[in-house]
Amino acid sequence: MNGATFAERASGRAAGAGRVRVLSLIEALTVTGPARALIDFRRTARSDELAAEGLPRVEGSFATFRRGGTSVDEQSQDQFISASRAAGVEVDVIEERFRFDTRVVGELRRVVARRAPDIIETHGTKSHFIVKLSGLGQKLPWVAFHHGYTTTDAKMRVYNQLDRWSLPSAARVVTVCGPFAEQLARVGVEREKILVRHNSIGTFERAGGEEVAALKERLGVQAGERVILAVGRLSREKGHADLLGALGVLRELNPDLNFKLVVAGDGPERGRLEEAARGLGLAERVVFAGHAGDVRPFYALADALALPSHSEGSPLVLLEAMAEGLPVAATAVGGVPEIVSDGESALLAPPRDAAALAEALRRLLSDAALASRIADEARRRVRSHFTPEDYARALVETYRGLLRRAGI
Repeated sequence: MNGATFAERASGRAAGAGRVRVLSLIEALTVTGPARALIDFRRTARSDELAAEGLPRVEGSFATFRRGGTSVDEQSQDQFISASRAAGVEVDVIEERFRFDTRVVGELRRVVARRAPDIIETHGTKSHFIVKLSGLGQKLPWVAFHHGYTTTDAKMRVYNQLDRWSLPSAARVVTVCGPFAEQLARVGVEREKILVRHNSIGTFERAGGEEVAALKERLGVQAGERVILAVGRLSREKGHADLLGALGVLRELNPDLNFKLVVAGDGPERGRLEEAARGLGLAERVVFAGHAGDVRPFYALADALALPSHSEGSPLVLLEAMAEGLPVAATAVGGVPEIVSDGESALLAPPRDAAALAEALRRLLSDAALASRIADEARRRVRSHFTPEDYARALVETYRGLLRRAGI
């Protein structure tokens, strides 16, 4: 297998049929944010709408890793694989004995030989590392998607070092916000290789009245209670402890405000957060709802979204709330200030500042006109700046440019 072989195969497809075949390598069992974005992009990038604009259709397949020796038939029950196949994308499963099993390199090469893509793209540190190790990034245009690091623990520091080795070799590195682009430049990725693309969101269907009523009953939300919603994994960088502190301040700022926090999500911090809520005397005002497969009813019952994170890239929960028309109080971290403007499409507070976050929530829950204006502007902004079509156009143009540079 050599570069000429790839070029010969790609030339006939890309030039003659207006199509680009992309092999996407991602480690995913569930439909996380990056996995969902990947599936949505593939669905949009092969649409008639983009083809009518003269853009090539993006087709191809996914490859993912599976540990434990189960059969491909059993693996097809994994959420990511099932969702991908439901979207019409074929998936190759690469067996591995343990994380970063280098034997997967040979299997990936066989997948590439069989699929004959024009471009290979990677999502996540492990995928970047395997493509760099395999040498495939030197034979095919390679686009690496960098989603940022959510923590700074020992494992993430190792991943960071692996990315320092891998990512500078990619032809393009796509990341989700300006601060992440600056981080990439500091670790050696050439600035002209970096493309910032915020996440996107399509049509967001509202939950039905019966669904919302059933959820209110399950959560114990009473008539007249104002609901603050937090959605996301319960890990330290998401700032839920700060949010609990803000609720304590909010109670002091407005003792007559009848509010309840609903936390949709689960994770390692749940026990500590439940204990903290009891310690603050907030146990009756906080509901830990656990993992939510369908978040739409949660958005529909809420009066405001709180996003208290210490670190964010381009949070889907923010875009979802904006599309739903739910006013947001968020911390000004990562890509959040690139998506919303303080006082116009959200209220922003410094990270780890419970008093400032409490004041933002107080304003949204106490000033109906302000909350409505912010929600309307957020909905308008997400529809005009963060559509799947805009996201797909930018990436397809990137792919086309890479193929032109490669002479394909």
